[in-house]
Amino acid sequence: MAEVWYTDEHEWIRVEGDVGTVGITEYAQEQLGDVVFVELPDKGRKVEKGKDMAVVESVKAASEVYAPVSGEIVDTNAALLDDPATVNADAAGKGWFCKIRLADKSQLDGLMDEAAYKKFIEGLS
Repeated sequence: MAEVWYTDEHEWIRVEGDVGTVGITEYAQEQLGDVVFVELPDKGRKVEKGKDMAVVESVKAASEVYAPVSGEIVDTNAALLDDPATVNADAAGKGWFCKIRLADKSQLDGLMDEAAYKKFIEGLS
């Protein structure tokens, strides 16, 4: 079963083997409002943990999407380019942004599990 980890910047990563699927959390998409545009990273691009790798724009604001781990982009969700509202409809599923081949799985140790993330967002209200 895939493990899901969360960042304090409201990204999630679902890891299977050495590849992680990345998106923004339900909380993040609720804060953004209606998503109208996404910019995805190019396949083959090397990303660094904590650095920007994508952009999501809503009717309210534009926001960077940060890499939860370092690695190489091996796939992107091109369907979001035609239908960015998928992020609002299914942020934790069909609204994923990209897949990263992890350079160092130990970087997951600095991320939150679901229980810790829920506690984190409760503290934001």
